[in-house]
Amino acid sequence: MGQAVVYDKKTVNGWAMYDWANSVYSLTITTAIFPIYYLGITNGPDGGEQWINFLGKEFKNVSLYSYALSFSFLVAVIITPLLSGIADYSGKKKRFMQFFCYLGSLACISLFFFDGMNTLTIGILGFVLASIGYTGSIVFYNAYLPEIAPPAMQDRVSAKGFALGYIGSVLLLLVNLAMVMYPSTFGLPNATYASRISFLMVGIWWMGFAQITFRRLPVNVFHKKPKGRYLWHGYRELRSVLRQLGGQRWLALFLVGFFFYSMALQTVMYLAPTFAEQEIKMSDSMLIGLMLIIQIVAIVGAYFFSWLSARLGNLKALLVALLIWSAVVVGVYFIYSVGPFMAMAFAVGFIMGGSQALSRSTYSKLLPETTDHASYFSFYDVMEKMSIVLGAVTYGLVNDFTGSLRNTLFALLGYFIIGMLILFWIQRRADKYTLEKVKPV
Repeated sequence: MGQAVVYDKKTVNGWAMYDWANSVYSLTITTAIFPIYYLGITNGPDGGEQWINFLGKEFKNVSLYSYALSFSFLVAVIITPLLSGIADYSGKKKRFMQFFCYLGSLACISLFFFDGMNTLTIGILGFVLASIGYTGSIVFYNAYLPEIAPPAMQDRVSAKGFALGYIGSVLLLLVNLAMVMYPSTFGLPNATYASRISFLMVGIWWMGFAQITFRRLPVNVFHKKPKGRYLWHGYRELRSVLRQLGGQRWLALFLVGFFFYSMALQTVMYLAPTFAEQEIKMSDSMLIGLMLIIQIVAIVGAYFFSWLSARLGNLKALLVALLIWSAVVVGVYFIYSVGPFMAMAFAVGFIMGGSQALSRSTYSKLLPETTDHASYFSFYDVMEKMSIVLGAVTYGLVNDFTGSLRNTLFALLGYFIIGMLILFWIQRRADKYTLEKVKPV
C-alpha cells in the first residue's frame, strides 16, 4: 500500500543537505587527504609499499587499506538489512539515520589521534567505524527519496543531492588543502598536523550540517504504530520484503546488474588515489588537485545525466555512462604519465555523479507501491556495499599476487561489461509496465 507523494521544496532541500553534510567524508577521508596521509605514515623509507604489522598479522600497507575498507562494508551489509526492517516496522527511519550519522562523524573526529605507526590501530578502527557510519546512514537517507518526491521528479532530486554533496565537499577540501599546503598561515606546526585537523573538521561539518536534514525530514511518514518486540518484527518485515522482491523480476535483475557495474565503479572511486600514487607516481598535491577536478566536474555530470535520462530514459542513459566508464578503464591501462591520467580523471568525474544519481533514482522508480522503503533500499545498499567489498578485495588480491595494481583494470572492465549486458537485457525484454516507469519524462 502506498500513498501520494506531495512535493515540498523545503523538505527536499533538507533531504539534499545530507549529501552536503556527509560527502565531505567521501572526499576527505576515503578519497583525498586520508589515503595520502595513511600512505605517508605507512610507506617504506623509499616511499614505496612495505609490509606492516596490524593486530599480529603482516599486510602490505596498500592491501591493509583495501581490506579495512572491505571489512567496514561487510559489517554494514550484515547489520543494515535487519535494522531497516526494524525501522520500517517501527517508523523510526530518522532515528537510525541519526545513529549512524553520529557514529560516522565521531569516528572521523577520532582520526585526529592517528599520528604515527604507534597509533595505527586508532587509524584503522576510526577509518572502519567512519565507513560503517556513512554507509549505514545512507540506507535510511536513500529510503526517503520515494517519500519526498514523485517519480517524475526523482532523477532531478537525486541529482540535486549528489550535486550539493560535490559542492560542499569541494569547499571544505579547499580549506583543508590550504591548511596542508600552508600550515604556518593557519598557525599550525606542519602539514601532518594540518591533515589531522582536517579529519576533525570533517566530523564536525558532517554532524553539524546534518542537523538541517534532521529538522526537515518527516518522522514516521506512514504513521506506523508498532507492537511487540522490534527485533522479531524487523526480521519478519525484512523476510516479507525479500519475498516480494523475488516476485519483482525486473527490479531484482536491475539489482544484479547494479551489483556488477558498481563493483567496478566504486573500486575506481575509492582506490584511485592509491593507483595514481603507485602507478602514475603523482605527488600528494597533484593527487588532491586531481580529486578537486573530479568533484567539480561531477556536479556538471550529475545534472547532465539527469537531462539525458529525461530524453533517453533511465536505462539508456545508464548504458551510455557505463560505456564511457569501460572506455576510461581501457584507456587508463595504457597511461603512464600525469597529463593523460588527468584527462581520464576529468572523464571519470563527469560520469561519476551521473551514474550514481541515476542508479539511485532508477531503483526508486522501479519499486512497487509500498511503505517499506527502508527495507527495499537496504537491498540496494547491500548490493552496493557487497560490490565494494568484492571490488576492494579484488584490488588487494590482484595487487598481492601479480605485483601490479594495473592488472586490476582487467577485472574492472569485466564487471562493467556484465553490468551493461544486464541493463541491455532489461531494456530489450522488460514488460511495458516496467519500462513505463523509467521512460523519458
